[in-house]
Amino acid sequence: MFDKLAVFSGNANPKLAEDICKCLRIKLGEALVSTFSEGEISVKIAENVRGKDVFIIQPTCPPPNKNMMELLIMIDAFKRASAERITAVLPYYGYARQDRKDQPRVPITAKLIADLITVAGASRLLTIDLHAGQIQGFFNIPVDHLYAINVFEEYYSKMRLDNLVIVSPDVGGIKMARAYAKRLHADLAIIDKRRVNSEDIEVMNIMGEVRGKNAIIVDDMVATAGSLVEATQALKENGAADIYAAITHPILSGPALKRIENSALKHLAVCDTIPVGDSKLNPKIKVLSVASLLAEAIKRIHREESVSCLFD
Repeated sequence: MFDKLAVFSGNANPKLAEDICKCLRIKLGEALVSTFSEGEISVKIAENVRGKDVFIIQPTCPPPNKNMMELLIMIDAFKRASAERITAVLPYYGYARQDRKDQPRVPITAKLIADLITVAGASRLLTIDLHAGQIQGFFNIPVDHLYAINVFEEYYSKMRLDNLVIVSPDVGGIKMARAYAKRLHADLAIIDKRRVNSEDIEVMNIMGEVRGKNAIIVDDMVATAGSLVEATQALKENGAADIYAAITHPILSGPALKRIENSALKHLAVCDTIPVGDSKLNPKIKVLSVASLLAEAIKRIHREESVSCLFD
């Protein structure tokens, strides 16, 4: 059934690639991805991929530049090795926050990354919870955009939280929050905020009733955790009971871990789209796997079946 299917991984998240292959019941492809002494990246595919349907698992997470170059060089290597189709699987799409010109003389880096992936030779893209849905339009190749909502829904449903409210940390996340509220049969609240700079925000007010309710903050990524901690504090000041968070991509950079540990957040559920090493784990962080979701998408793409049921 999977004679022509081949799954390979760069160095960004090999554990996730191994878990995906376990779900598919196939062996992870052999490729040597290393670095020369001067820092240049070396890629050698250690098996025949001629005529195969190749999937490269490589989130462009920190360090983003190194992981992006690994991906581009791997795509080029597979193209020159005569792979029939190459799908770039980016569970986390780096540079996604630079998706528009919000100031004079700034780049739209999300579009540049899309161009690089396409020119390198990728046939299609598979990703999860893009920071902005319009990034799909930056590509001239098919894009399969999956959502982690099913993973979080299953997790929080088992917790059987009552009197629940789903909270969007900003106006831009209303659509995502509404989907979670519908799935979990919860109320909806929105935090109206003003960003002071790229790392800090100033909470303005909360739209919706949160007093006495268990709150789940939902978002696509957590970087320095400034927005998350400010939102948690605002909810507490407005009388919320226990506060949780469901955030897909755990970048957790800079002071994020310390901020989360010292906050009123009861716990944070994240996905393994980005590897969360032991140094980043603490009792407040729960890592959920998206391996089965990606494996099902890969299986359906390989069989030329519909992937739309996984979007729900």
